[in-house]
Amino acid sequence: MSDAVSTSLEQPAAAAPSEKPQPAPAPAAAAKRGNGLALLSLLVAAAAGGVAGWSLLQQQAQQAREQLLIKQLNEATGATQSLAQRDQQLQARLAELPTPAQLEERQRLLATVQGEQQVLAERLDRLLGESREHWRLAEAEHLLRLATLRLKALQDINSAEALVKAADDILREQDDPASFAAREQLALSLEALRSLPKPDRTGLFLQLAALREQVGGVQSLRPQFEKGAADNLNLLSEGDGQSWWADVWETVSPYFRIEFNAAQSVRPQLTGQGLAQVQLSISLALEQAQWAALNAQQDIYANALKQAEQNLTTYFNLDTPQSQALLARIQALGTQPVAVAVPDLDPALAALQTYLRRHDSINAQPLPETPAAAVQEEPAP
Repeated sequence: MSDAVSTSLEQPAAAAPSEKPQPAPAPAAAAKRGNGLALLSLLVAAAAGGVAGWSLLQQQAQQAREQLLIKQLNEATGATQSLAQRDQQLQARLAELPTPAQLEERQRLLATVQGEQQVLAERLDRLLGESREHWRLAEAEHLLRLATLRLKALQDINSAEALVKAADDILREQDDPASFAAREQLALSLEALRSLPKPDRTGLFLQLAALREQVGGVQSLRPQFEKGAADNLNLLSEGDGQSWWADVWETVSPYFRIEFNAAQSVRPQLTGQGLAQVQLSISLALEQAQWAALNAQQDIYANALKQAEQNLTTYFNLDTPQSQALLARIQALGTQPVAVAVPDLDPALAALQTYLRRHDSINAQPLPETPAAAVQEEPAP
């Protein structure tokens, strides 16, 4: 642009010699021409500055793009290296994997192990089932033995009935036709136990304990005499010399008893220690009756109550209400049965033992061997 301006300025200068000399322009026209040139120079400078700024911005943008590309290139390089490492690891793991032949061999071994494990699991289930069944049958035998012992030793009918019922329930759970004979004997024993009377031994024990508490309150009745002519001795004057005899008679008379027309036999008076011994004897007899009631000893029970009744009628006055009530209760309890004729449970126990021996002989047969090859799976191709 500056070249075009200089050319346009040189052309009037070259054409000036050919023209006629003209008069010099006016000073105002020269000033205007100078202002135009300055404005033109200013515009050119502004355009040049804009071009330079635009070039600088373009250069900075280009540098930013180059940095971004470098960063992306570095990331791509790192990812490539990571992929290469992973590829190396995968190659190493693939190298560690077995060969097809080894896989086939391992599948064959796995099928063999699975087959043997299945056979062992079946045997274990069978053995555990037989063990549970054997334990239950042994429990039934133990329950029946315990029922027999309690029935013979204590005549505990309720406990024996419950134990026999529990043994029969165990055989019912087995659902084995071979146990028919044993269950038949158990049913006979159970019905025999149900038909027996059941003495209330606990009630008798408690009633005898209550009577023992009442024995300590029973006292012997001392005789009382009505004073008659003997009282006149006290009326004697002191001067006649018989007042001392009245004092002696007053002191000694409670220790003597003379009856010429006694309707009953005269019993000796008990001292404090003798009374305590008699009461203790009656209490021990009642305690022995308690033991006999719990242990179903009918003879001991009857003899103990009879001894308590004899001691009561011998050493105590039966005219008192307390003695009469105690004697009536002892006589009433003496008629109570504490023992019954119990059935024999030995046939039921023998039948159960026979069934157990037969059951054990059947289960003692060896288990069939199942070859492992029969359950092996075909190896995968």
